[in-house]
Amino acid sequence: MNNNHEVHNIIAMNNNQIRLFVHIAETGSFTKAGLALNMTQPAVSRAIGALEEELGVKLLVRDRRHGLMLTDIGRRVLVLFREILGGFDKVEQEIAAEKGLGKGLIRIGAFPVAAAHFLPKIISAIASKYPDVEIRLYEGSITEIREWLEARVIDAGLVIAPPADLQSVPLYREKMYAVLPEAHPLARRSVIAVQDLEDEPMLICRSGYEPPVVDWFARGGSRLNVKYEVSGYLTALNMIREGLGIGVLSELTVLAAPPGVAVRELAPEAYRDIHITLHSLEEASIAVKLFIDTAVALTSGKPPFPDPQV
Repeated sequence: MNNNHEVHNIIAMNNNQIRLFVHIAETGSFTKAGLALNMTQPAVSRAIGALEEELGVKLLVRDRRHGLMLTDIGRRVLVLFREILGGFDKVEQEIAAEKGLGKGLIRIGAFPVAAAHFLPKIISAIASKYPDVEIRLYEGSITEIREWLEARVIDAGLVIAPPADLQSVPLYREKMYAVLPEAHPLARRSVIAVQDLEDEPMLICRSGYEPPVVDWFARGGSRLNVKYEVSGYLTALNMIREGLGIGVLSELTVLAAPPGVAVRELAPEAYRDIHITLHSLEEASIAVKLFIDTAVALTSGKPPFPDPQV
């Protein structure tokens, strides 16, 4: 009897309740969630109360110091609710495709230099042909993008060194360069060997950006002497300009190199690969597959269409 009651409670949940709970969890506010879904605050409170009553658990608590917080079960349910909403979205996209309408939602995460370089072109190409496809952007570090993927905040993310438990599509291979102050003695050389940097103070970007640099030093059998750790490439470039250290940075990063720094080839050559990573390419929505197809086509120099089916 109890099992049947629990099944009935799950079935009783509706799309609006699930979307409302996810909005509240992501904004930390009943008011903001209500505005997003055109609901008054009393209506929001009633809907969440009804949802908790149906499930028989407390999903949200109010804390005087930290404000609105998810309970442990609330955090676990949030991930599942995002999956359910993804399923709803896929159904809507399939129906729209059957009717010949280009609709859909794509939630993409990218680290800053990849977001700046790739996403405007990709979004422009999609928007020109499918103006009703909505793209939401989430910009953060590689570590944050992996966390967003795990929590189903985003559908796909642009990452370096993608996790083995997720699927990935190669997007772009970036060459790596030595970046050093123009006044540094090594700046007289056209090529910097890994052994040249063994005793040099190095700046390294953490939060998931460092694996190609660590790998390059390891392949060359040299010690990586990390003097400073930063999270942003612009900070690294400006610290290099001030003579605080040397960096091994990527091709897209050095496009923003300020005056006063030298960019040199590496020996052996080094690269980092940018991938589009997601939980399952086979189960991805039509809109997400459109994004991937468009991104790969644009970075390979091929036209992004003909006609992906949206």
